Amino acid sequence: MKSVFITGAGSGMGREGAKLFHAKGWRVGAVDRNEDGLATLNDELGGDRLWTRAVDVTDKAALENALADFCAGNSGGGLDMMWNNAGIGESGWFEDVPYDAAMRVVDVNFKAVLTGAYASLPYLKKTPGSLMFSTSSSSGTYGMPRLAVYSSTKHAVKGLTEALSVEWQRHGVRVADVLPGLIDTAILTTTTNHSDDGRAPMTAEQLRATAPKKGMLRLMPASSVAETAWQAYHHPKRLHWYVPKSIRLIDFFKGVSPEFVRRSIVKSLPALAPKRQ
Repeated sequence: MKSVFITGAGSGMGREGAKLFHAKGWRVGAVDRNEDGLATLNDELGGDRLWTRAVDVTDKAALENALADFCAGNSGGGLDMMWNNAGIGESGWFEDVPYDAAMRVVDVNFKAVLTGAYASLPYLKKTPGSLMFSTSSSSGTYGMPRLAVYSSTKHAVKGLTEALSVEWQRHGVRVADVLPGLIDTAILTTTTNHSDDGRAPMTAEQLRATAPKKGMLRLMPASSVAETAWQAYHHPKRLHWYVPKSIRLIDFFKGVSPEFVRRSIVKSLPALAPKRQ
């Protein structure tokens, strides 16, 4: 029986991933600091193939112990897929975001991915065709204003993926990531705006009503990222996966004309445009 270990599995993309892989017959390890989310996941799926534990991914020992305990129940003590998915966000002008809040984003979005990489490698090495998969972001294609620290962590995840995809070939371990755009998850409505600019958080209903219906900025369901994770495991030659696929155009245009991308971002955020005298 194949196995997958997913962080941030109590809600959103991780939860949908746990449900999909479980439905495909895999043994699923689901961790999250959200105990209520894990409890409802247990109620929904249950059975011997779902293993859950409340874990703060910034706690190195807790994440290592969870991986060890989960993999001890797998065939041969190995792991087929590690999905580093847990993530948080803080928004606002860089100087308005408190330092401690910014460091928490770094801890969850990147340092925990490093911990997941170190902790999962011994188990991935035991399993032919294994994959370490991480959630980056469309914000990992170009530095996004008002999301400077979040965007930087997602660039770091993308860079780590590229480096380890080469390094870990010698271990027979594949490495890939997903760069989602606008996904219908709680992070869109719960991210704190630290700038006093009158931008009130949108409700989920408002977001669904106002988001574009087509194009790279359209709102996508969390299940689309879960399906992409499933495809990534079964298509070993692709490094970066984009949801929707048109997000890859940002990477393309950045390579051709980074100034064009920068100008486009400035136009999309009127507060960034130079003031006329």
